[in-house]
Amino acid sequence: MAGKAQSPKESAKGFEIGDLAVYPAHGVGRIESIESRVINGNTHDFYIMKIIDNDMVIMIPTTNVESVGLRSVIDKAEIPDIYAVLSEKKHEIQDNQTWNRRYKEYMDRLKTGSPYDVATVFRDLYLLKLTKDLSFGERKLLDTARTLLLREICTAKNQDENRVWAEIESLFSSNGSKNAE
Repeated sequence: MAGKAQSPKESAKGFEIGDLAVYPAHGVGRIESIESRVINGNTHDFYIMKIIDNDMVIMIPTTNVESVGLRSVIDKAEIPDIYAVLSEKKHEIQDNQTWNRRYKEYMDRLKTGSPYDVATVFRDLYLLKLTKDLSFGERKLLDTARTLLLREICTAKNQDENRVWAEIESLFSSNGSKNAE
């Protein structure tokens, strides 16, 4: 990958060994290596990425980076925008839908890999949890969204989880909501 004019932060395909990146629905990981493998007689290059939270190893073809949604960790300057999404007052949380329809919609949002979509899912489920019991699937999605959001913000800010979680919780308590967790 050496010799490219763009830095890893400027080019989605320009990750280098040691770079942190976000893989949709799995979270922040580190590019451990870049390897070539022969598949069906053709040589392909892969990023070998280890997810920080669970040590899962993912092989991502370097040519599919954009289609799978692999991206750089958000810049610290974007965090206020994420916090703004979390702070938005939503007048009607999708309580009028069945839990499985909400689950599918939220899962689709998490799969986009967008930190704004993850923040939206977390906000909606966090607020919904204050008014009713969540289904098992929704509780898992809330936990997944929390983990994805927390890990990325912690990485971007270079701060520990407790401090960032306190900031996030304060966004909800400042909206007049009581803490759900």
